[in-house]
Amino acid sequence: MRTIPPDVPVAVLGAGALGTALAHGLARAGRDVTLWGRDGAAMAGMEVTRQNARYLPGIVLDPRLHLTADLAATRRAGLLVAAVPAQAARRLLHQVAALGRAPVPVVTVAKGIELGTLCFMGEVIEACLSGFPAAILSGPSFAADIAQGLPTAVTLASQDLDQAQAIAAALATPTLRLYHSSDMRGVEIGGAAKNVLAIACGIASGCGLGASASAALVARAFAELARFGAAYGAQPQTLMGLSGLGDLVLTCNSPQSRNFALGLALGRGEKLADILARGKLAEGAATARALMQLAQARGVDMPVCAAVDHVLHAGGDVRGAIDALLSRPAKAEA
Repeated sequence: MRTIPPDVPVAVLGAGALGTALAHGLARAGRDVTLWGRDGAAMAGMEVTRQNARYLPGIVLDPRLHLTADLAATRRAGLLVAAVPAQAARRLLHQVAALGRAPVPVVTVAKGIELGTLCFMGEVIEACLSGFPAAILSGPSFAADIAQGLPTAVTLASQDLDQAQAIAAALATPTLRLYHSSDMRGVEIGGAAKNVLAIACGIASGCGLGASASAALVARAFAELARFGAAYGAQPQTLMGLSGLGDLVLTCNSPQSRNFALGLALGRGEKLADILARGKLAEGAATARALMQLAQARGVDMPVCAAVDHVLHAGGDVRGAIDALLSRPAKAEA
């Protein structure tokens, strides 16, 4: 097994809800952690108040957590955690590359697929940071739970299983349990696809379709996730685990999920532009388009995801999308 010193300095890049929660949790566990955010004024304010009131209200940050808006201050870190949205990851990683630092493992917590390139997050890391081992952290986890020290379990995947185990050990805390895997693609797919499917479940809830319909939708959503995973080389056991089924169950049933909340608002009749104007980023909104392009490229049938994509990106009517799904011909369950 490759080893990473237990006292390795960690830099979390991105001061949103999840990045702040992870950095705070690691600092609380006694790790040497720096949290970087691009907004200098916001980071200076966090230094004074020891709170991230915008993204993680009510949490007092551990006094040992270093805060900075200077990316160069993260050069001493032996492990990087990229905690920015999928569509912003490439820009951040190019900035890291420009520092000219020695390669270290880079973990991304983004759950999405890059628009335009249709790259998964591990591919984005490899394209931007040659020689930096790439890893994916994903699973059923709300930032508020991690920040409060509530028990949480997720998956850490890297192509090299020993590397995955070493990184997982370096990031684990008494309340954050990390399982390791070499199935990066499976973990990437689970995280990205479940966000789109969570939007669908939110729509169903917002439309008042009832608990029976919601349960059926989650089951059929997982069938779509599994078909897509099989087409792109994911291991079935990965999709049945924390980063697939586990994350799907969490985000398809709670307004704490930004993706579910987006769907909920759509189902209640709100306009997409009004929802997005509130500034709550839902990764699945962008991922829906990329996911469907990849599905179509390999002939994967994903009617639920297609309905979400149609509503979000083609101006489709929510009720019309539901009626279209309900009118599909009955067939054998698979």
